[in-house]
Amino acid sequence: MDIFSSNDLLYLSSKGITKEQVERQLDSFRTGFPYLRLQSAASLGNGILNPHEDMIESCVQNWNDYKTQGHHITKFVPASGAASRMFKNLFAFLEAPYEVPTTDFEKMFFDRINDFAFYDALEDACFSRLGKSIESLLSEGEYKEIVASLLEEDGLNYGQLPKGLLQFHLYPQEARTPVEEHLTEAALYASSRGETDIHFTVSSEHRVLFESLIERVLPAYEQQHGITYHISFSEQKSSTDTIAVNMDNTPFRTEEGKLLFRPGGHGALLQNLNELDSDIVFIKNIDNVVPDRLKNDTILWKQVLAGLLVQVQAQTFAYLRLLDSNNFNHADLEDMIRFVRHTLNCDMPGLKKMSDDELYKFLRAKLNRPIRVCGVVRNVGEPGGGPFLAYNSDGSVSLQILESSQIDPDNADAQRMFTQGTHFNPVDLVCAIRDFKGEPFDLTRFSDPSTGFISQKSKSGRELKALELPGLWNGAMSDWSTLMVEVPLSTFNPVKTVNDLLREQHQ
Repeated sequence: MDIFSSNDLLYLSSKGITKEQVERQLDSFRTGFPYLRLQSAASLGNGILNPHEDMIESCVQNWNDYKTQGHHITKFVPASGAASRMFKNLFAFLEAPYEVPTTDFEKMFFDRINDFAFYDALEDACFSRLGKSIESLLSEGEYKEIVASLLEEDGLNYGQLPKGLLQFHLYPQEARTPVEEHLTEAALYASSRGETDIHFTVSSEHRVLFESLIERVLPAYEQQHGITYHISFSEQKSSTDTIAVNMDNTPFRTEEGKLLFRPGGHGALLQNLNELDSDIVFIKNIDNVVPDRLKNDTILWKQVLAGLLVQVQAQTFAYLRLLDSNNFNHADLEDMIRFVRHTLNCDMPGLKKMSDDELYKFLRAKLNRPIRVCGVVRNVGEPGGGPFLAYNSDGSVSLQILESSQIDPDNADAQRMFTQGTHFNPVDLVCAIRDFKGEPFDLTRFSDPSTGFISQKSKSGRELKALELPGLWNGAMSDWSTLMVEVPLSTFNPVKTVNDLLREQHQ
Protein backbone atom coordinates (compact mmCIF):
# COMPACT_ATOMS: atom_id res chain seq x y z
CA MET A 1 0.00 0.00 0.00
CA ASP A 2 1.34 3.44 -0.94
CA ILE A 3 1.94 5.54 2.17
CA PHE A 4 1.77 8.79 0.22
CA SER A 5 -1.55 10.40 -0.69
CA SER A 6 -2.12 12.52 -3.78
CA ASN A 7 -1.87 15.61 -1.52
CA ASP A 8 1.49 14.32 -0.23
CA LEU A 9 2.77 13.99 -3.79
CA LEU A 10 1.64 17.51 -4.64
CA TYR A 11 3.45 18.79 -1.55
CA LEU A 12 6.65 16.95 -2.53
CA SER A 13 6.41 18.40 -6.03
CA SER A 14 6.04 21.92 -4.63
CA LYS A 15 9.30 21.45 -2.72
CA GLY A 16 11.16 20.01 -5.72
CA ILE A 17 11.52 16.62 -4.00
CA THR A 18 10.76 13.33 -5.75
CA LYS A 19 8.93 10.41 -4.20
CA GLU A 20 12.04 8.28 -4.84
CA GLN A 21 14.20 10.68 -2.81
CA VAL A 22 11.84 10.41 0.16
CA GLU A 23 11.74 6.62 -0.12
CA ARG A 24 15.56 6.53 -0.04
CA GLN A 25 15.49 8.76 3.06
CA LEU A 26 12.98 6.45 4.75
CA ASP A 27 15.28 3.51 3.94
CA SER A 28 18.14 5.40 5.61
CA PHE A 29 16.09 5.74 8.81
CA ARG A 30 15.39 2.00 8.77
CA THR A 31 18.93 0.84 8.00
CA GLY A 32 20.96 3.64 9.60
CA PHE A 33 24.31 4.86 8.28
CA PRO A 34 27.52 2.83 8.42
CA TYR A 35 30.30 4.07 10.70
CA LEU A 36 33.49 5.02 8.93
CA ARG A 37 36.49 2.76 9.25
CA LEU A 38 39.49 4.71 10.50
CA GLN A 39 43.16 4.14 9.80
CA SER A 40 44.33 6.79 12.27
CA ALA A 41 43.73 10.27 13.58
CA ALA A 42 45.57 12.81 11.44
CA SER A 43 48.45 14.57 13.19
CA LEU A 44 51.54 16.60 12.38
CA GLY A 45 53.57 14.56 9.90
CA ASN A 46 50.65 12.19 9.42
CA GLY A 47 48.37 14.15 7.12
CA ILE A 48 48.77 17.58 8.72
CA LEU A 49 51.40 20.05 7.52
CA ASN A 50 53.18 22.48 9.82
CA PRO A 51 54.66 24.98 7.32
CA HIS A 52 58.15 26.36 8.02
CA GLU A 53 58.95 30.01 7.44
CA ASP A 54 60.23 29.58 3.87
CA MET A 55 57.11 27.63 2.91
CA ILE A 56 54.88 30.33 4.44
CA GLU A 57 56.63 33.02 2.39
CA SER A 58 56.45 30.92 -0.75
CA CYS A 59 52.72 30.26 -0.33
CA VAL A 60 51.95 33.93 0.25
CA GLN A 61 53.91 34.81 -2.89
CA ASN A 62 52.07 32.11 -4.86
CA TRP A 63 48.74 33.55 -3.79
CA ASN A 64 49.66 37.14 -4.55
CA ASP A 65 50.88 36.09 -7.99
CA TYR A 66 47.68 34.11 -8.62
CA LYS A 67 45.49 37.07 -7.68
CA THR A 68 47.05 39.23 -10.41
CA GLN A 69 46.07 36.76 -13.14
CA GLY A 70 42.37 37.60 -13.24
CA HIS A 71 41.00 34.44 -11.66
CA HIS A 72 37.52 34.50 -10.12
CA ILE A 73 37.81 34.30 -6.31
CA THR A 74 34.79 33.99 -4.02
CA LYS A 75 34.37 34.15 -0.27
CA PHE A 76 31.50 31.79 0.68
CA VAL A 77 29.95 32.49 4.09
CA PRO A 78 27.21 30.25 5.54
CA ALA A 79 25.17 32.91 7.36
CA SER A 80 21.68 31.51 7.87
CA GLY A 81 22.28 30.26 11.43
CA ALA A 82 19.97 31.85 14.02
CA ALA A 83 21.53 33.47 17.08
CA SER A 84 18.96 31.91 19.43
CA ARG A 85 21.50 29.39 20.81
CA MET A 86 23.86 32.27 21.60
CA PHE A 87 21.27 33.50 24.09
CA LYS A 88 20.17 30.15 25.56
CA ASN A 89 21.37 31.18 29.04
CA LEU A 90 19.55 34.51 28.88
CA PHE A 91 16.32 32.90 27.68
CA ALA A 92 16.65 30.57 30.69
CA PHE A 93 17.09 33.62 32.97
CA LEU A 94 13.84 35.13 31.63
CA GLU A 95 12.04 31.90 32.58
CA ALA A 96 13.81 31.45 35.92
CA PRO A 97 11.88 31.77 39.21
CA TYR A 98 14.43 34.31 40.51
CA GLU A 99 14.75 37.97 39.51
CA VAL A 100 18.45 38.73 40.02
CA PRO A 101 21.52 37.30 38.25
CA THR A 102 22.35 34.02 39.98
CA THR A 103 24.49 31.83 37.73
CA ASP A 104 28.09 32.74 36.88
CA PHE A 105 26.99 33.31 33.28
CA GLU A 106 24.25 35.75 34.30
CA LYS A 107 26.54 37.62 36.67
CA MET A 108 29.23 38.03 34.00
CA PHE A 109 26.69 39.29 31.47
CA PHE A 110 25.43 42.04 33.76
CA ASP A 111 28.78 42.87 35.37
CA ARG A 112 30.26 43.61 31.96
CA ILE A 113 27.18 44.70 30.05
CA ASN A 114 28.78 47.98 28.99
CA ASP A 115 31.60 46.04 27.26
CA PHE A 116 29.25 44.64 24.61
CA ALA A 117 29.39 46.29 21.18
CA PHE A 118 25.58 46.37 21.19
CA TYR A 119 25.40 48.37 24.46
CA ASP A 120 24.36 51.65 22.81
CA ALA A 121 21.74 49.92 20.67
CA LEU A 122 20.44 48.16 23.79
CA GLU A 123 20.32 51.48 25.63
CA ASP A 124 18.15 52.89 22.85
CA ALA A 125 15.90 49.82 23.01
CA CYS A 126 15.46 50.18 26.78
CA PHE A 127 14.51 53.85 26.38
CA SER A 128 12.12 52.98 23.56
CA ARG A 129 10.41 50.17 25.49
CA LEU A 130 10.53 51.50 29.04
CA GLY A 131 11.67 55.12 28.99
CA LYS A 132 14.65 54.16 31.17
CA SER A 133 18.39 53.74 30.74
CA ILE A 134 20.26 50.48 31.36
CA GLU A 135 21.83 52.01 34.48
CA SER A 136 18.41 52.94 35.87
CA LEU A 137 17.06 49.47 35.21
CA LEU A 138 20.11 47.89 36.88
CA SER A 139 19.73 50.09 39.96
CA GLU A 140 16.05 49.17 40.19
CA GLY A 141 16.79 45.45 39.85
CA GLU A 142 14.91 45.23 36.54
CA TYR A 143 17.39 42.77 35.08
CA LYS A 144 14.83 40.80 33.12
CA GLU A 145 13.58 43.96 31.41
CA ILE A 146 17.09 44.54 30.08
CA VAL A 147 17.26 40.99 28.72
CA ALA A 148 13.78 41.33 27.23
CA SER A 149 14.88 44.55 25.50
CA LEU A 150 17.80 42.63 23.99
CA LEU A 151 15.99 39.47 22.91
CA GLU A 152 12.35 40.25 22.23
CA GLU A 153 10.65 41.61 19.14
CA ASP A 154 9.74 44.99 20.63
CA GLY A 155 13.43 45.49 21.53
CA LEU A 156 16.51 44.55 19.50
CA ASN A 157 14.99 41.12 18.69
CA TYR A 158 18.45 39.52 18.95
CA GLY A 159 16.84 36.26 20.05
CA GLN A 160 15.36 35.79 16.58
CA LEU A 161 17.96 37.36 14.31
CA PRO A 162 20.82 35.49 12.58
CA LYS A 163 24.30 35.91 14.06
CA GLY A 164 25.50 37.77 11.00
CA LEU A 165 23.33 40.80 11.81
CA LEU A 166 24.29 41.25 15.48
CA GLN A 167 26.74 43.91 16.61
CA PHE A 168 29.90 41.97 17.57
CA HIS A 169 32.78 44.46 17.71
CA LEU A 170 33.09 48.07 18.83
CA TYR A 171 35.22 50.61 16.97
CA PRO A 172 35.68 54.32 17.78
CA GLN A 173 33.11 55.37 15.16
CA GLU A 174 30.88 52.32 14.86
CA ALA A 175 29.81 48.88 16.01
CA ARG A 176 30.37 46.15 13.40
CA THR A 177 28.41 43.04 12.58
CA PRO A 178 30.05 39.79 11.42
CA VAL A 179 28.85 40.59 7.89
CA GLU A 180 30.95 43.75 7.95
CA GLU A 181 33.99 41.92 9.34
CA HIS A 182 33.72 39.49 6.40
CA LEU A 183 33.57 42.46 4.01
CA THR A 184 36.86 43.67 5.50
CA GLU A 185 38.45 40.20 5.35
CA ALA A 186 37.49 39.74 1.71
CA ALA A 187 39.20 42.99 0.77
CA LEU A 188 42.39 41.90 2.53
CA TYR A 189 42.90 38.39 1.10
CA ALA A 190 40.20 37.52 -1.48
CA SER A 191 40.33 40.46 -3.87
CA SER A 192 41.71 40.39 -7.40
CA ARG A 193 42.34 43.35 -9.70
CA GLY A 194 40.40 45.74 -7.48
CA GLU A 195 37.32 43.54 -7.10
CA THR A 196 36.09 41.03 -4.54
CA ASP A 197 33.19 38.61 -4.55
CA ILE A 198 31.30 37.48 -1.41
CA HIS A 199 28.42 35.01 -1.34
CA PHE A 200 26.27 34.71 1.78
CA THR A 201 23.83 31.85 2.29
CA VAL A 202 20.89 33.22 4.28
CA SER A 203 17.40 32.21 5.35
CA SER A 204 14.51 33.55 3.29
CA GLU A 205 12.98 35.31 6.30
CA HIS A 206 16.14 37.35 6.92
CA ARG A 207 17.35 37.95 3.39
CA VAL A 208 15.86 41.46 3.19
CA LEU A 209 17.64 42.42 6.43
CA PHE A 210 20.98 41.25 5.03
CA GLU A 211 20.38 43.09 1.77
CA SER A 212 19.47 46.33 3.55
CA LEU A 213 22.57 46.13 5.77
CA ILE A 214 24.81 45.62 2.72
CA GLU A 215 23.13 48.49 0.87
CA ARG A 216 23.71 50.79 3.84
CA VAL A 217 27.36 49.98 4.59
CA LEU A 218 28.87 48.93 1.26
CA PRO A 219 29.79 52.39 -0.11
CA ALA A 220 31.94 53.13 2.96
CA TYR A 221 33.79 49.79 2.67
CA GLU A 222 34.39 50.26 -1.04
CA GLN A 223 35.84 53.69 -0.37
CA GLN A 224 37.93 52.50 2.59
CA HIS A 225 39.53 49.57 0.71
CA GLY A 226 39.50 51.04 -2.80
CA ILE A 227 37.76 48.01 -4.31
CA THR A 228 34.46 47.07 -5.88
CA TYR A 229 32.42 44.45 -4.03
CA HIS A 230 30.16 41.93 -5.75
CA ILE A 231 27.76 40.62 -3.09
CA SER A 232 25.34 37.78 -3.76
CA PHE A 233 22.93 35.76 -1.64
CA SER A 234 21.30 32.38 -1.86
CA GLU A 235 19.01 30.38 0.37
CA GLN A 236 19.08 26.75 1.42
CA LYS A 237 16.95 25.02 -1.19
CA SER A 238 13.61 23.52 -0.20
CA SER A 239 14.54 20.49 -2.31
CA THR A 240 17.34 19.65 0.17
CA ASP A 241 14.95 19.35 3.12
CA THR A 242 14.63 15.84 4.56
CA ILE A 243 11.57 14.02 5.83
CA ALA A 244 11.06 13.58 9.58
CA VAL A 245 9.85 10.25 10.98
CA ASN A 246 8.26 8.93 14.15
CA MET A 247 10.32 6.75 16.45
CA ASP A 248 9.05 3.68 14.52
CA ASN A 249 10.41 5.17 11.25
CA THR A 250 6.98 5.95 9.77
CA PRO A 251 6.57 9.45 8.28
CA PHE A 252 5.90 12.08 10.92
CA ARG A 253 2.73 14.05 10.25
CA THR A 254 1.62 17.34 11.79
CA GLU A 255 -1.71 17.69 13.58
CA GLU A 256 -3.14 18.71 10.19
CA GLY A 257 -1.91 15.45 8.69
CA LYS A 258 0.84 17.07 6.65
CA LEU A 259 4.26 15.47 6.13
CA LEU A 260 6.99 17.23 8.11
CA PHE A 261 10.24 18.16 6.39
CA ARG A 262 13.24 19.70 8.11
CA PRO A 263 16.34 21.52 6.80
CA GLY A 264 19.01 18.96 5.89
CA GLY A 265 21.85 20.69 7.80
CA HIS A 266 24.84 22.54 6.35
CA GLY A 267 25.41 19.72 3.88
CA ALA A 268 22.46 21.14 1.94
CA LEU A 269 24.71 24.09 1.05
CA LEU A 270 26.64 21.84 -1.34
CA GLN A 271 23.97 22.80 -3.89
CA ASN A 272 24.62 26.51 -3.29
CA LEU A 273 28.40 26.01 -3.54
CA ASN A 274 27.91 24.00 -6.72
CA GLU A 275 26.21 26.95 -8.42
CA LEU A 276 29.10 29.38 -7.89
CA ASP A 277 30.91 30.44 -11.04
CA SER A 278 34.34 30.63 -9.44
CA ASP A 279 37.87 29.29 -9.58
CA ILE A 280 38.81 29.49 -5.89
CA VAL A 281 36.39 29.62 -2.96
CA PHE A 282 37.17 30.49 0.65
CA ILE A 283 34.70 28.97 3.15
CA LYS A 284 34.42 30.27 6.69
CA ASN A 285 31.60 30.41 9.23
CA ILE A 286 29.85 33.71 9.86
CA ASP A 287 30.76 33.97 13.58
CA ASN A 288 34.51 33.28 13.29
CA VAL A 289 35.65 36.90 13.00
CA VAL A 290 37.88 39.26 14.99
CA PRO A 291 38.32 43.05 15.12
CA ASP A 292 40.80 44.70 12.75
CA ARG A 293 43.57 44.86 15.36
CA LEU A 294 43.69 41.03 15.42
CA LYS A 295 43.18 40.29 11.73
CA ASN A 296 46.86 39.95 10.75
CA ASP A 297 47.08 36.24 11.62
CA THR A 298 43.83 35.52 9.81
CA ILE A 299 44.99 37.32 6.66
CA LEU A 300 48.42 35.68 6.66
CA TRP A 301 47.13 32.14 7.11
CA LYS A 302 44.34 32.53 4.57
CA GLN A 303 47.05 33.46 2.06
CA VAL A 304 49.15 30.45 3.13
CA LEU A 305 46.21 28.05 2.63
CA ALA A 306 45.32 29.61 -0.72
CA GLY A 307 48.93 29.73 -1.92
CA LEU A 308 49.39 26.05 -1.12
CA LEU A 309 46.13 25.26 -2.91
CA VAL A 310 47.08 26.96 -6.18
CA GLN A 311 50.55 25.39 -6.08
CA VAL A 312 49.10 21.90 -5.64
CA GLN A 313 46.45 22.60 -8.25
CA ALA A 314 49.10 23.64 -10.80
CA GLN A 315 51.00 20.38 -10.26
CA THR A 316 47.78 18.35 -10.40
CA PHE A 317 46.81 19.97 -13.69
CA ALA A 318 50.27 19.34 -15.14
CA TYR A 319 49.99 15.62 -14.32
CA LEU A 320 46.47 15.41 -15.80
CA ARG A 321 47.62 17.04 -19.03
CA LEU A 322 50.50 14.57 -19.20
CA LEU A 323 48.11 11.64 -18.68
CA ASP A 324 45.78 12.97 -21.38
CA SER A 325 48.70 13.37 -23.81
CA ASN A 326 49.56 9.65 -23.55
CA ASN A 327 53.18 10.81 -23.68
CA PHE A 328 54.21 9.38 -20.31
CA ASN A 329 56.27 6.44 -19.08
CA HIS A 330 56.29 4.28 -15.96
CA ALA A 331 58.64 6.67 -14.16
CA ASP A 332 56.08 9.46 -14.69
CA LEU A 333 53.40 7.26 -13.16
CA GLU A 334 55.60 6.55 -10.15
CA ASP A 335 56.17 10.29 -9.74
CA MET A 336 52.39 10.82 -9.76
CA ILE A 337 51.88 8.05 -7.21
CA ARG A 338 54.28 9.78 -4.83
CA PHE A 339 52.37 13.05 -5.33
CA VAL A 340 48.98 11.43 -4.68
CA ARG A 341 50.31 9.63 -1.61
CA HIS A 342 52.43 12.28 0.03
CA THR A 343 50.86 15.55 -1.10
CA LEU A 344 47.21 14.64 -1.64
CA ASN A 345 47.22 12.19 1.31
CA CYS A 346 45.52 9.43 -0.65
CA ASP A 347 46.77 5.85 -0.74
CA MET A 348 45.55 2.54 -2.08
CA PRO A 349 46.78 -0.88 -0.98
CA GLY A 350 48.30 -2.89 -3.83
CA LEU A 351 49.43 0.01 -5.99
CA LYS A 352 52.77 -1.71 -6.65
CA LYS A 353 50.98 -4.69 -8.19
CA MET A 354 48.94 -2.62 -10.63
CA SER A 355 49.65 -2.59 -14.36
CA ASP A 356 50.35 0.74 -16.04
CA ASP A 357 46.79 0.76 -17.43
CA GLU A 358 45.37 0.23 -13.93
CA LEU A 359 47.64 2.93 -12.53
CA TYR A 360 46.52 5.31 -15.27
CA LYS A 361 42.85 4.82 -14.33
CA PHE A 362 43.55 5.13 -10.61
CA LEU A 363 45.69 8.26 -10.97
CA ARG A 364 43.34 10.00 -13.35
CA ALA A 365 40.41 9.40 -10.99
CA LYS A 366 42.30 10.61 -7.92
CA LEU A 367 43.86 13.64 -9.63
CA ASN A 368 40.76 14.89 -11.48
CA ARG A 369 38.82 15.98 -8.39
CA PRO A 370 38.01 19.22 -6.56
CA ILE A 371 40.81 20.20 -4.16
CA ARG A 372 40.49 21.66 -0.68
CA VAL A 373 43.10 22.87 1.77
CA CYS A 374 41.74 22.87 5.32
CA GLY A 375 43.16 24.84 8.20
CA VAL A 376 43.05 22.83 11.43
CA VAL A 377 43.83 24.00 14.95
CA ARG A 378 45.14 22.27 18.05
CA ASN A 379 42.31 20.61 19.93
CA VAL A 380 41.32 22.75 22.90
CA GLY A 381 38.18 20.88 23.87
CA GLU A 382 35.79 22.52 21.41
CA PRO A 383 32.94 20.23 20.29
CA GLY A 384 32.93 19.20 16.66
CA GLY A 385 34.76 17.33 13.96
CA GLY A 386 38.36 16.35 13.65
CA PRO A 387 40.77 15.26 10.90
CA PHE A 388 41.23 11.53 10.27
CA LEU A 389 42.69 9.17 7.71
CA ALA A 390 39.71 6.99 6.81
CA TYR A 391 38.93 4.18 4.39
CA ASN A 392 36.74 4.91 1.35
CA SER A 393 34.32 2.59 -0.43
CA ASP A 394 36.90 1.85 -3.17
CA GLY A 395 39.43 0.64 -0.57
CA SER A 396 41.59 3.77 -0.68
CA VAL A 397 42.52 5.80 2.38
CA SER A 398 42.23 9.59 2.42
CA LEU A 399 41.98 12.59 4.71
CA GLN A 400 38.49 13.33 6.02
CA ILE A 401 36.88 15.67 8.54
CA LEU A 402 34.66 13.47 10.70
CA GLU A 403 32.03 14.15 13.35
CA SER A 404 31.69 11.96 16.44
CA SER A 405 28.39 10.57 15.06
CA GLN A 406 30.33 8.96 12.18
CA ILE A 407 32.55 6.94 14.50
CA ASP A 408 31.43 3.62 15.99
CA PRO A 409 30.84 4.11 19.75
CA ASP A 410 31.41 0.40 20.32
CA ASN A 411 34.78 0.26 18.55
CA ALA A 412 37.41 0.84 21.24
CA ASP A 413 40.22 1.58 18.75
CA ALA A 414 38.13 4.10 16.83
CA GLN A 415 37.02 5.81 20.05
CA ARG A 416 40.60 5.98 21.27
CA MET A 417 41.63 7.66 17.98
CA PHE A 418 38.80 10.15 18.36
CA THR A 419 39.53 11.06 21.98
CA GLN A 420 43.29 11.27 21.43
CA GLY A 421 43.03 13.36 18.26
CA THR A 422 45.35 16.35 18.43
CA HIS A 423 43.49 18.67 16.05
CA PHE A 424 40.06 20.15 15.47
CA ASN A 425 38.19 21.41 12.40
CA PRO A 426 37.44 25.13 12.67
CA VAL A 427 35.72 25.36 9.24
CA ASP A 428 38.56 27.19 7.50
CA LEU A 429 38.74 25.94 3.91
CA VAL A 430 40.03 27.11 0.57
CA CYS A 431 38.63 25.17 -2.39
CA ALA A 432 39.42 24.76 -6.09
CA ILE A 433 36.24 23.79 -7.93
CA ARG A 434 37.25 23.74 -11.63
CA ASP A 435 38.96 20.92 -13.51
CA PHE A 436 42.18 21.12 -15.54
CA LYS A 437 40.20 22.10 -18.64
CA GLY A 438 38.64 25.05 -16.83
CA GLU A 439 35.22 23.40 -16.52
CA PRO A 440 33.32 23.50 -13.21
CA PHE A 441 33.15 20.21 -11.35
CA ASP A 442 29.72 18.82 -10.53
CA LEU A 443 30.40 18.79 -6.80
CA THR A 444 27.47 16.47 -6.07
CA ARG A 445 29.46 13.66 -7.75
CA PHE A 446 32.14 13.88 -5.04
CA SER A 447 29.81 13.54 -2.05
CA ASP A 448 29.30 10.31 -0.10
CA PRO A 449 25.55 9.88 0.60
CA SER A 450 26.28 7.15 3.16
CA THR A 451 27.82 9.72 5.55
CA GLY A 452 24.58 11.38 6.66
CA PHE A 453 23.38 10.89 10.21
CA ILE A 454 20.17 10.65 12.23
CA SER A 455 19.35 12.83 15.24
CA GLN A 456 16.45 12.96 17.68
CA LYS A 457 14.31 16.10 17.84
CA SER A 458 10.79 17.02 18.88
CA LYS A 459 7.86 18.91 17.38
CA SER A 460 4.89 20.16 19.42
CA GLY A 461 5.97 17.92 22.30
CA ARG A 462 6.21 14.79 20.11
CA GLU A 463 9.51 12.99 19.60
CA LEU A 464 10.79 12.51 16.08
CA LYS A 465 13.90 11.49 14.16
CA ALA A 466 15.55 13.87 11.72
CA LEU A 467 17.94 13.13 8.86
CA GLU A 468 21.04 15.28 8.35
CA LEU A 469 22.64 15.26 4.91
CA PRO A 470 26.41 14.62 4.67
CA GLY A 471 27.98 17.75 6.19
CA LEU A 472 29.38 20.32 3.77
CA TRP A 473 32.98 19.86 4.94
CA ASN A 474 32.41 16.23 6.04
CA GLY A 475 30.81 13.64 3.76
CA ALA A 476 29.74 16.18 1.14
CA MET A 477 33.47 16.64 0.34
CA SER A 478 34.39 13.03 1.01
CA ASP A 479 35.81 12.40 -2.45
CA TRP A 480 37.81 15.64 -2.79
CA SER A 481 41.60 15.83 -2.77
CA THR A 482 42.35 17.10 0.72
CA LEU A 483 45.33 18.76 2.37
CA MET A 484 45.44 19.94 5.97
CA VAL A 485 47.57 22.67 7.49
CA GLU A 486 47.95 23.52 11.17
CA VAL A 487 46.92 27.16 11.66
CA PRO A 488 47.30 29.19 14.87
CA LEU A 489 44.52 29.11 17.43
CA SER A 490 44.40 32.91 17.05
CA THR A 491 42.58 32.37 13.73
CA PHE A 492 39.71 30.51 15.44
CA ASN A 493 37.41 32.74 17.47
CA PRO A 494 33.82 31.50 17.14
CA VAL A 495 31.00 33.07 19.14
CA LYS A 496 28.86 30.30 20.62
CA THR A 497 27.36 32.27 23.53
CA VAL A 498 26.80 36.00 23.99
CA ASN A 499 29.46 36.06 26.74
CA ASP A 500 32.06 34.88 24.20
CA LEU A 501 31.89 38.47 22.94
CA LEU A 502 33.51 39.48 26.23
CA ARG A 503 36.66 37.50 25.42
CA GLU A 504 39.74 39.59 24.74
CA GLN A 505 39.65 38.48 21.07
CA HIS A 506 36.31 40.25 20.55
CA GLN A 507 36.97 43.40 22.57
